Amino acid sequence: MESAIKTVVTTFLSSARGKENLDGGGFQKLVKKQLGGLMQDANCSSAVKEMQQGLDANKDGKVSFQEYLTLIGYLANALSQSKTGAAQDAS
Repeated sequence: MESAIKTVVTTFLSSARGKENLDGGGFQKLVKKQLGGLMQDANCSSAVKEMQQGLDANKDGKVSFQEYLTLIGYLANALSQSKTGAAQDAS
């Protein structure tokens, strides 16, 4: 668990390049490179931009770490539900 948390933090910080927030381009790259295996629209620029706008709670045009965690939480929940559903289907 500790290494997973470190990975989430390190991925955000390296994508933000020392800044507090991810701009549009940084968010696009992070989603495409790091989350492509979990998200089917990761390569669709318009879908990622729409996702960024949905995460941008304070409407500053950037994704903060807290807003990024909202996405990670959503993805973790979706993955958990898909694994739970697959386990129930196998029973």
